[in-house]
Amino acid sequence: MAKGAQKLQIIPLGGLGEIGKNMTVVRVDDEILVIDSGLMFPEEDMLGIDLVIPDISYLLENRDKIKAIVLTHGHEDHIGALPYVLKQINVPVYGTRLTLGILEGRLKENGVDSSNLHSVMQGDIINVGCFSVGFIRVNHSIPDAVGLSIKTPVGMIVHTGDFKLDYTPIDGKMTDFRRFSDLGNRGVLLMMADSTNAERAGHTPSESTVGASFDKAFHNARGRIIVATFSSNVHRIQQVVDTAVRYKRRVAVLGRSMVNVVNISLELGYITCPEGTFIDIDEINNFRSEQVVIVTTGSQGEPMSALTRMSASDHRKVTIVPDDTVIISATPIPGNEKLVSKTIDNLMRLGANVVYGRDKGVHVSGHASQEELKLMHNLVRPKFFIPVHGEYHHLVQHAKLAQSLGMPKDHIFMGENGTVFEFTRDKGTVAGKVTAGMVMVDGLGVGDVGNIVLRDRRQLSQDGILIVVVTMDKASNTVVAGPDIVSRGFVYVRESEALMDEAKARVEQALDRCEDEGVKEWAAIKSNVRDALGRYLFEKTRRRPMILPIIMEI
Repeated sequence: MAKGAQKLQIIPLGGLGEIGKNMTVVRVDDEILVIDSGLMFPEEDMLGIDLVIPDISYLLENRDKIKAIVLTHGHEDHIGALPYVLKQINVPVYGTRLTLGILEGRLKENGVDSSNLHSVMQGDIINVGCFSVGFIRVNHSIPDAVGLSIKTPVGMIVHTGDFKLDYTPIDGKMTDFRRFSDLGNRGVLLMMADSTNAERAGHTPSESTVGASFDKAFHNARGRIIVATFSSNVHRIQQVVDTAVRYKRRVAVLGRSMVNVVNISLELGYITCPEGTFIDIDEINNFRSEQVVIVTTGSQGEPMSALTRMSASDHRKVTIVPDDTVIISATPIPGNEKLVSKTIDNLMRLGANVVYGRDKGVHVSGHASQEELKLMHNLVRPKFFIPVHGEYHHLVQHAKLAQSLGMPKDHIFMGENGTVFEFTRDKGTVAGKVTAGMVMVDGLGVGDVGNIVLRDRRQLSQDGILIVVVTMDKASNTVVAGPDIVSRGFVYVRESEALMDEAKARVEQALDRCEDEGVKEWAAIKSNVRDALGRYLFEKTRRRPMILPIIMEI
């Protein structure tokens, strides 16, 4: 194919119209580069589901074309699907040291080989296939985050990754404005940019502002201090450690993911502190309460997390007592508000002083607000723009913001997961769709729970189940024993004897009808029983339990 005829395709497989499971395909002819591979936590109606990952059917169909996967940072919504993806696709993975450190732990847990991970530094440029990929330092709520410059035969792409513009970062390493500006001066064909905070006016406060709020909370605390935050927020943990050292307190860590990340960060030098600052959770009783800080998971009220178990007096190693100060250093992810409120209520019932909420200053976002997004657009000055990483209303707001800066409306591309955006040097179009969606992970099962299973689970959770057991003689097609009815989650049988007796009578009538009409197929008999019983129960209770007829033959 002649060079002038080459086309660049951008295909988001996750992260458009949703928060999480970020994954984007960059394709030129027969060469593919994948950006990120994240997961999403289940929505409320996904009963029993542990995780949601992108549908990678498109990648499996084109696995021989994939040159590499490049990672922007170590959050679960950007790396969490890799243990599942790398089981099926063996390609090089490039990321910064902390990103790969966290990823390696995840791969080990899942028994996945990590020999194909390649560490890069912020500022490095690597060549994979026809792509030249630069890793640009950005600030986010985890260290070692990068944006990407991707030089392709068609033109330059800039992908911001998740970012904010922090002028006083904890590690002193600011977003590399010069690199973004240089790229803008040389000409950028396309920019994809983080839209999470596109609706928020002004600037996102610096991470360092949280330190002053911690200082105030530590100063006022009389007993133990328990800080709940995201395990990946290493800068936040560093500030807790710094404040603990200032107030001569020791730090213990709780929660599997928190322990893993803290250990990796200490090992790689992303958390620094005097020797002896960290103690094992089993040692906390060797110190007076005013000498102890516990850093824990559970800032989102997750049912099995350490903080939630503490709030329910159900934790084996830590019991909340009056005078404990609990700092919730996070804001609830949409959908988690009730869980967080319940945890706060329970902690307060146990006598703890709980410090939470935006007005207390114990949390700031890791994503750019409108003024920072405007600066990024003005630095990069792309020809075309795709807003990414956000729910649809975030993408719409980001598109409007780009327009307000003078970008023509027909140069801004909105889509959904699976949309194929196609670009030449002069033109951009939406060129179709590929398979995209969600794959649900339940225990060890990946993708074996779909919409039909979820629908059954929802029905069971709402109206319960009735099992009707009948023993029949196959030769004569007559009922030998039963029907017996077993109820679970529908009604309490002992208090509903009349209802259950009448239900049994309706089943008997349905079976008699089948015998009279000469119905011999057991599927048809089951269907008749299900219909007759379902009608009666809805008439009497206005509920629709799942009805499961079982015919045993003799």
